[in-house]
Amino acid sequence: MFTLTRPILLATALSLVAGCATNNGNPYGGQQGSTGTNHTATYGGIGAITGAAAGALIDSKHRGRGALIGAAVGGLAGAGYGYYADKQEAELREQLAGSGVQVQRQGDDIKLIMPGNVTFATSSADISSSFYNPLNNLANSLRQYNQSTVEIVGYTDSTGSYQNNMILSERRAQSVANYLAAQGVESSRLSVRGAGPEQPIASNSTESGRAQNRRVEVNLRPMTQQQQQP
Repeated sequence: MFTLTRPILLATALSLVAGCATNNGNPYGGQQGSTGTNHTATYGGIGAITGAAAGALIDSKHRGRGALIGAAVGGLAGAGYGYYADKQEAELREQLAGSGVQVQRQGDDIKLIMPGNVTFATSSADISSSFYNPLNNLANSLRQYNQSTVEIVGYTDSTGSYQNNMILSERRAQSVANYLAAQGVESSRLSVRGAGPEQPIASNSTESGRAQNRRVEVNLRPMTQQQQQP
């Protein structure tokens, strides 16, 4: 039966501590997501444990040495996406501050909520020129962090017919996708969807509530292995 020896336990503990220090001590990890989870430490710790076990099995004659090597490699690999997402989230928060765009973290996903009253004129799918700069910042981020898919979803309030709202919401989502593609974001990563008045985030009985519901959301999700760039 395989048991954890002292070197394996030491390697695991060191990797867990390093994962916590990475997120709390580096300039990119200061922003926590809505879940309040330290993503780098979580993935790093899991990777360290898995790597330690694998390393010990591979180097059966020197289990302690194999575990130390496995824990180090596994910890770095496991922390990779957590660190990647933490860094992108922090940079987006800084770049989009004051633009009206909300940045939310939901597990591995990053959600950007763009208010429609800032992004588009009433009943229009043409992007307001004042919103070019925030979209340029987003495009720069998507080019740099290119291991995520980008789902763009348009929403409206409940005013008007359901069919017209569905059409308008999809046109707005497509306008954002077209702009990002024109700025060099791979179109293969982009998908669009119009949700019309569905999934309101505020009451449609007030003007302020309807303004919140008229929005575009950009969802950044990690690519699957099949989607990753060669």
